[in-house]
Amino acid sequence: MSKPHPERASELEQIPDAAPLPPGVRRHLGQTLRTLYTDTLSAPVDDRLKALIAQLSKPKR
Repeated sequence: MSKPHPERASELEQIPDAAPLPPGVRRHLGQTLRTLYTDTLSAPVDDRLKALIAQLSKPKR
């Protein structure tokens, strides 16, 4: 997970803590998201995206 930007830290502090979602709601959300993203997850990866992913795999100098 990325760190929040310093200029946005005050915005994030203003968000109240939300109560945890009940298991039934979490299950429903998960099923709905899986249904929505099924096509995306099974689609072939574009060559440009493959090249960017390959760059992430290279060690930094």
